[in-house]
Amino acid sequence: MFLFLGIFAGLYLSWPGLLIPLNWKCFNEIIAKSAEDKISFKAALEISPSYLLKGKNKKTSSKIRIVADACFR
Repeated sequence: MFLFLGIFAGLYLSWPGLLIPLNWKCFNEIIAKSAEDKISFKAALEISPSYLLKGKNKKTSSKIRIVADACFR
């Protein structure tokens, strides 16, 4: 029980908009558009310059973080 409470508290502190349904709609739209090789302006603003300057080895976790930061913060 403490493990799940800790995970939930950590996610909520990182992304306070996690429980708002409108933010999940944003998240789903960005995922759907990324499959078509389109990116929303909101998600483009969340990408840090250091991420762009690194090589092409982008991990899935860093991609999820960028999309979550764009919608849940």
